[in-house]
Amino acid sequence: MKTRIPFLIFTIFLLAGCTKMKIEDFDNTLPQFVLEDYFIGKTKAWGMFEDRFGRITRQFVVDITGSLEGDELTLREDFIYNDGETETRTWVLKRTSATTYEGTTENVIGIAKGTINGNAFNWVYDFNLAVGDSIWKVKFDDWMILQPDGVLLNKATVTRWGFKLGTVYISFSKPVAQAAVKQQSAPELSLVTNQ
Repeated sequence: MKTRIPFLIFTIFLLAGCTKMKIEDFDNTLPQFVLEDYFIGKTKAWGMFEDRFGRITRQFVVDITGSLEGDELTLREDFIYNDGETETRTWVLKRTSATTYEGTTENVIGIAKGTINGNAFNWVYDFNLAVGDSIWKVKFDDWMILQPDGVLLNKATVTRWGFKLGTVYISFSKPVAQAAVKQQSAPELSLVTNQ
C-alpha cells in the first residue's frame, strides 16, 4: 500500500501538468477585456523571452499605437531589444463574432485566431521566426489577462514540432494607468520623507 501512494501522487501531478488553460476558465472575470477599447491610442509594453532551460535570453520594450477603422483594429508595434536591434510589426485584427477575432501581421503564417472571454484573450498562430540565419516555423499560444488599473499581462508559449522552445512574458500599461499609479504613490513617499 505504501508503495502505491507515491505512484498515485506522481500520477496526479503528471495529469495536472498536462491540463491546459481554457478560455472558459475566465467566465465572468473582471475587469472585462475589450481589445478595441484597450489598444486604441498609445500603449507601452516591457517583455522578455525565457528559453526552455529557464534562461532569460532577450529583453525588449515596445511602443504600440492602435487605431480603429470600421471593424479593423490596427496595432503598430515598435520594438527596441536590449542588444540594440529594432523591429516594427503591424497587426490588423478583425472581430468575427462577439467573442472571436482573426488577425494578420508580418511573418504570421495564414490567419491568427483569437477568442476573448471575461478578462482574458487567447491568441494562437503559426509564425516564421528568425533564429540566426535560419527561419523556423513556430507556434504561439498567447494569453493576455487584463488586471485592474489598466495593466495587461501576457504569457506566450512558443513551440516547434510540439516541443517547447520558451516563453515570452510581456506587461502592457496605458499612460492613464501610469499617471494614476504616480498619484497614488506620491502621498506615501511624502509620508516616508517626513518621518
